[in-house]
Amino acid sequence: MTNPASIPDELIYSDAGLEVRRLSVSEMDNRCYLLTDTASGEQVLIDAADDPETLLAWAGQHGDGTLLAVLTTHSHWDHTRALAVVAESTEAFTISGEEDVDAIAEQRDVVIEAAVSHGEDLAFGDDGALKLTCVGLRGHTPGSIAYVLQRPDAESPAATLIFSGDSLFPGGVGNTDHDPARFASLLDDVTHRLFDVYPDSAQVFPGHGEGTTLGTERPHLEQWRERGW
Repeated sequence: MTNPASIPDELIYSDAGLEVRRLSVSEMDNRCYLLTDTASGEQVLIDAADDPETLLAWAGQHGDGTLLAVLTTHSHWDHTRALAVVAESTEAFTISGEEDVDAIAEQRDVVIEAAVSHGEDLAFGDDGALKLTCVGLRGHTPGSIAYVLQRPDAESPAATLIFSGDSLFPGGVGNTDHDPARFASLLDDVTHRLFDVYPDSAQVFPGHGEGTTLGTERPHLEQWRERGW
């Protein structure tokens, strides 16, 4: 068993009731995100990408061991390798975008218990303290979903965190395999459903590598469209 004290995670956000931590797993630097309600210890995991033993130990290190749900950003194999084991070990509720459900099931033999669509809100815990909005970003995969956390706090400005999967990175949108239609779809969704809705201060946490903010990337949207990737 992995020693929880040795897990090199990073606290990326905290307030009076919530901690959000990031962990890199696999040779592909997949980023997994753990949201913990500090009052109850209940948790939500975004992308069980790889190394289920470490993910389970990580959750146990920061909460009470109650993993309520695993949210999958998209169906690609490198973001789902630990999904079956984590879901079975914890009985966590499994959630993904509606158009990616079948691909995940075929790939991992996992039943996605809730298929979500653009605009749906999710709330977890007895008091619904863990709240996220589902934002459909079609193009990297048909059912790619960004999960958006907005935290009003009495002692600080509201914080917006966007867990974008492989749909938005520093410097551009995700891979669309040089397909102009898929690229246009993804960039349109990213533009209208993220940049047109959320403030420049919104933090973007992708499925690989480091994050960014909408304000940092906003000036480059037309450049991305012109270059075609």
